[in-house]
Formats: sequence, structure tokens, C-alpha cells
Amino acid sequence: MQRLFIPITLILLTLAVALYLPRGFSFNPPAPPVAPQPGVPETQGKRIEVVFALDTTGSMGGLIQAAKDKIWSIASTMAAADPAPEIAIGLVAYRDRGDDYVTRVFDLTTDLDAIYAQLIAFQADGGGDGPESVNKALDDALHAISWTERADTYRTLFLVGDAPAHMDYQGERRYPELARIAAARGIVINTIRCGAQADTGAQWQQIAQATQGHFFTVTQNGGAVAIATPFDARMAELSAQLDETRLGYGSKADKAAAQARREATAALQAKAPVAALARRGAFNTSAAGKANLFGSKDLIEDIERGAITLSAVPVEALPDALAELEPEARPAAIRARKARRDALRDQLKALSEERDAFLTKEAEAAPALAESLDYQIFEAVKEQGSERGLSYSERAPKL
Repeated sequence: MQRLFIPITLILLTLAVALYLPRGFSFNPPAPPVAPQPGVPETQGKRIEVVFALDTTGSMGGLIQAAKDKIWSIASTMAAADPAPEIAIGLVAYRDRGDDYVTRVFDLTTDLDAIYAQLIAFQADGGGDGPESVNKALDDALHAISWTERADTYRTLFLVGDAPAHMDYQGERRYPELARIAAARGIVINTIRCGAQADTGAQWQQIAQATQGHFFTVTQNGGAVAIATPFDARMAELSAQLDETRLGYGSKADKAAAQARREATAALQAKAPVAALARRGAFNTSAAGKANLFGSKDLIEDIERGAITLSAVPVEALPDALAELEPEARPAAIRARKARRDALRDQLKALSEERDAFLTKEAEAAPALAESLDYQIFEAVKEQGSERGLSYSERAPKL
């Protein structure tokens, strides 16, 4: 009996404690709060993932040019949602067997400058026998792209082309099966037919209906509505100056990536038309445009949101412009650059509002606007995004 006394006593004591402890109490101490990491957003908001499967054969030259001219307009309209979403864009260029390539895949990225650089490089070529490798393009868009599975993400694929799919290629999944796969994964396929080819329209409608997407028709040049504004040149200039306020830091690889972004931006500014650079500037000043403007690591942004302190950054990880200064001079240099950055952003935002008002007025005299590539993309995003909690005002920019 003596030996059983202690275990029984412990059991009774444990039961008594359990009865009187508040519900939900845990003996495990709470985990310490996790400090924000450099380059990582503190919270995850709404996200838009858009992939364009774009026919780049010879007949698509006009539409490819429209896509080059309008990609920033498209991004800006998507960025106008409330709440401001994170925007990632991917690209699948497709032609046909026997051409220079069948598909080229560029994965989803928030670095829209990189996607724009790819668009700038595209030239329409190839094709010739009518049908194209649409099935391969859809398959790659669904399986070679890093779509997320977050419930708050609006995922959509825009299939853009003027020719139907080759249905005689062996060993390929075909569009009816691929559309079912997209629907099961919650990826909406919107289809945009260029021109008026009937068999293309029949396939495009089938694909869109299977995923509750939209089917649109645009002219062979994408229904481009080009309206220059008196604000474009100044906005492009301010945008270039804003780019110069970036401060990449970190490891050698981080700093190399920042240098690569600077070089890519310089190339983009040299090739892009002024109107596109103006719209890029407007996008970069939006909440959704921060990722494109600054990349994953920017010293000023990370200090501002409390992810790091300047004193904690090793001198070898600092940008060269700061590392060359005496330690006591660095905080003032950061403050000066931030003040310049804020002033440039304020100027760009003000001009962007004036530009939008100008375009809204001009668009009233442009009835073809409702048939343009960018307008129809925006209308689809506006309607479908609402199902993921995204709201767009009627005043959202559309040009």
C-alpha cells in the first residue's frame, strides 16, 4: 500500500489542477514573436496572378505591339483595387512545331520590368499552316508556372491568339482536358480572339465557358487606342529619377541582383515609348508597384518598416554609396535619399491623377476604347476579382 500512495496522490493532484486551470491554458510557453525579415512583407494581402499565353506568330505583330504599349496600363488598372493587391505576371509565348520555338515560359514574378523586357524582345514570326500549338501553350501555362494555392489569390490565364489549336498532334493534352484541369484548380481562363476566324472563336468560347471565364474578340492590332498626354514626358523623367533612389544591399548575390535590375531598367528606359514609361511611373508609385520598383531588398524600405536598423547592417553589405561614407554620416544620407524619394513619388502621384483625368475626358471621344485589349482585360479582372474580395471604383484608370 505504501508504494501505491505516491502515484495515486500525484494522479489526484494532476486531476485537481486540470479541473481548476482556465480552459485553453497550455503548459507550453508561447513562442517568441518573430521579427520581420528583410525583403519579406509583414503581412500577406490580396494577390493577383495573371499569365498571358500569347501567340507570337507572324500574323500577331499588331497585337504584340499593343501588348508592349499597354502592359503598364493593364498593371495600373489591376493595381487600382481596394485593398491594393500584390500583382504577379507571367508569360507563355507560343508558336508551332517547326518554328524557332514552340513555347517560351516566363514564370510569375512581381518584377514587371522583367516581363516588359521580354515583351520588348518579342517579334512576330513563324506560323503559316493555320492552327498553332495552343494545347502546348495551355499545358505549359498550367504546369510550368508557379501558381500559388492561397485562397485570397485571384488566378487567371489570358489566352490571346488568332488561330485554333492543332488537334492532330499526338502525345499532347488537349484544350478540353486542360480547361477542366484549370477549373479544378480555380484558375479562370479568359480568351481573347484576334480577328474573326470562326473555328478559333468556337474553341476560345469552349475554353472560357469551361472555367467561367470571358471570351472576347479584338481587332488584329488589339484595338489599340493610343492617346498621348501632356504629362507623359515629365512623368517618364520623374520615374527615371525615382529609379535612382533604389538602395539594394545585402550579400554579394543580393547586390549583384540589384545591379542587374539597374541595368535592366536602363535598357527598358532606352527602348520603351514615353507613354509606357509614364504609366510605369504611375504603377510604381502605387501600393501594388512597390515590389516592382524596389525588388525584394531595399535599404530605405526595410529600415522604414522596422525590418532592420542601419547600425545592424555590416559595412560590406551596405550599398557602395553608403559604405564609402563615415558611419556618423550614413543616417543623414539615408534621410536625404528618403526625402527625395518621397518628393518624387508625390509629384508622380499628382501628375498621374491629372493624366487620368485627361485620359478620361479624351476617352469619351474614343468609342473604340471598349473594344481594346487592355479595356477588355480590365473588365474581366474587375468582375472576377470581386469574387476574391477585390473592389474597383468606376474611376479606375483604363488607358
